Amino acid sequence: MSIVIIRQDNKIEAWKTALEESAKDIQFFSFLEPHPKEDIKVAFVWKHPVGILKDYPNLKYIASFGAGVDFLLDDDTISTDVPITRVVDPILASDMSEFVLASILEYLKNLTHYKKDQLETVWKPQTYRRITDVKVGIMGMGALGSDLAKTLTNVGFEVVGFANSSKKESSIKVYCGHKERNSFLRESNILVCLLPLTPQTEGILNSDLFSQLPKGAYIINVARGGHLNDQDLLDSIDRGQLSGASLDVFHEEPLRENHPFWTHEKINITPHIASVSDITSVIPQLLENYDRFKRDLPLNNLVLRQKGY
Repeated sequence: MSIVIIRQDNKIEAWKTALEESAKDIQFFSFLEPHPKEDIKVAFVWKHPVGILKDYPNLKYIASFGAGVDFLLDDDTISTDVPITRVVDPILASDMSEFVLASILEYLKNLTHYKKDQLETVWKPQTYRRITDVKVGIMGMGALGSDLAKTLTNVGFEVVGFANSSKKESSIKVYCGHKERNSFLRESNILVCLLPLTPQTEGILNSDLFSQLPKGAYIINVARGGHLNDQDLLDSIDRGQLSGASLDVFHEEPLRENHPFWTHEKINITPHIASVSDITSVIPQLLENYDRFKRDLPLNNLVLRQKGY
């Protein structure tokens, strides 16, 4: 049995080499090289060309290289009979928590403003805020959200969470479901989006949601670009309902050159680097699930299509 690796970035050869070194008895193919597609039963995938998986007539199992799977669920050429798994990785979670913590502290201490002032040779001290001055709301209390909650509370932040279903989080209060969403939002001076992207959460970061936040709230989106209504964010910042935003994910990546986010002084953008799958940490998960697949055992981190994650 052979495995095809499908990625649309410059990392495919690095992953292929690492996989070959870790499992010398398995034949791995890059989708860019000639390979017997009829022999492929397993695909390791990250943001594949839509429709390409239908070229593998005997495909039985798909593994995402990362925590996200929306790109697979959006491809309606993939049979619903083919199981999909995702990565749940402690390194991925800690990387995300470190990035969000850095983004929050940058905001509280005005560091981006000072960098701009430096380039313009401006000396202009500003009032800063402390950890105790704000409450952080985390939308999405899965593996990433739970790790972030622990990281922030350990530093001294007051944190609340929001989830669609009941969560056992002893360290923080977690609001649950649509009926409790506005109560959660009213407490969130800084709102971090870590929701999975599903039909129910697409566009959830919109003017209606922003209006429920305390005036001057700050938005951090490290989930998916599809969660955000771009124009609603711009309008809410410009009228003062929001004080700004830190965005790592976008509808179109790379972000187009003429997008207003680039030049907005109250929006920080980063190129989808908040948390990147680590080869040495992810490969053991992929290979363990491959072994479970061969032995007809239940797969770890199986995606539930009806939930979207």
